[in-house]
Amino acid sequence: MFYDTTSNAHGLAHDPFKAIVAPRPIGWIGTKGRDGAFNLSPYSFFNAVSDRPKIVMFSSSGRKDTLRNATETGVFTVNYVSANLVGAANASSAAVPYGTDEFSLSGLTPVMGQLVDAPLVGEAYAGLECRVTEIHTLRTVDGTLSDSHAVFGQVVGIHIDEKVIRGGRFDVALARPVTRLGYMDYAEVQPVFELLRPKAP
Repeated sequence: MFYDTTSNAHGLAHDPFKAIVAPRPIGWIGTKGRDGAFNLSPYSFFNAVSDRPKIVMFSSSGRKDTLRNATETGVFTVNYVSANLVGAANASSAAVPYGTDEFSLSGLTPVMGQLVDAPLVGEAYAGLECRVTEIHTLRTVDGTLSDSHAVFGQVVGIHIDEKVIRGGRFDVALARPVTRLGYMDYAEVQPVFELLRPKAP
């Protein structure tokens, strides 16, 4: 099959785009408002985009509380969504009024960053402290502004629970990350296998 995305006439029960671009890591973003209110929300449009410097990106569909806080304060955290925390991550995705503490709502412990003024999930196996480097409102091919906003942040600090360090490595098999697929589908990354890059002939 083929369909033109300008008409979105795919004829299926649901748009397959997000199922095709999968799996996607979940950016569980922690922020703090200027008024001191904590916010925690999962974003499935999230990824690492650079290693030198270490930069991550998440995209907000609409001007949500996370975007507001990151714009106003210039900082955010990213928290690792593991299989044991997937219920809490889902609870933090509820559409609640600004100022509602999703840490409390999800039964999680906020721990303030050491380098940024934003909360981390105390129970997460890993957390990234980030400073905003740029925010872009995404455009269509004809230059029209969309209602999607990409937030880029440089990772300035990394927290790791020593329980998931084995053999001198962050052990993904122990950390059991959960990824977003299409529709309402998620997956745990198992089993893990190693694949070495081939040497040049």
